[in-house]
Amino acid sequence: MTDTHHPGASNPLDFSGKTALVTGAGSGIGAAAARWLADHGIAKLHLVDVDPAGLEALALHCEVEHHVHDVSDPQFWGGFERSVGKLDHALVNAGIGSAGPIAEQSFEEWRRVMAINLDGAFLTLAAALRLMRATGGGSAVVTSSITAIKPVAGIGAYGVAKAGVAHMARIAAAENARHNIRVNAIAPGGVDTNIWNSGEAFQQAVAAHGRDAAIAAMGADTPRGRFATPDELACDIGYLLSDMAANVTGTVLVSDGGYSL
Repeated sequence: MTDTHHPGASNPLDFSGKTALVTGAGSGIGAAAARWLADHGIAKLHLVDVDPAGLEALALHCEVEHHVHDVSDPQFWGGFERSVGKLDHALVNAGIGSAGPIAEQSFEEWRRVMAINLDGAFLTLAAALRLMRATGGGSAVVTSSITAIKPVAGIGAYGVAKAGVAHMARIAAAENARHNIRVNAIAPGGVDTNIWNSGEAFQQAVAAHGRDAAIAAMGADTPRGRFATPDELACDIGYLLSDMAANVTGTVLVSDGGYSL
């Protein structure tokens, strides 16, 4: 019998007919990932963010549904699951920044960060997994951080939460492989996103030198010599979500420009 299958005949980066969820889609890595998926044929995107203006600013050539909600709200996810008929992919990306040594960080700040970065990621991933099981499979990527792997002083709750979501992704991968669902995490280093804007030291640098110069100075000390762009991270995420990574699950992909070396 003649084998009519030709490797490479189909495009493993083609998301035609697929539906994806992206949280934290109003800016930064989430927005870049939404654009990447739209450029690679995704049929429908569910975009979640607390910033309606950021969501509206995305001009995407695919069907889009905006959800202006806090990812740490379990009631939102209950309604989301009931209203979404199909889900193939998810990027669990919403997060907030925080700074300060653990010994000096208030419990209120600790809980604020955990609510979004860990609890919100759990609620997002759990809902996505249930929907993908009903669909018959899919893939998810959770945005962690290099601070989950390399201890960095002064980031308190942020690094702990990001370590938690990385391990959560690996556990979810082990639990869901039999459901034809792959789950991976990505651990970026410095990326030029709005998450830096709330830092006091960064605000001072911006006031003195401008934002571009402040970002450039922060990236200059890394082996690559600059921070990554959100679009560069979107390519890594797109690979992990795609069939190109069909044999990859339960991994934490470090994309840090050599910062952890």
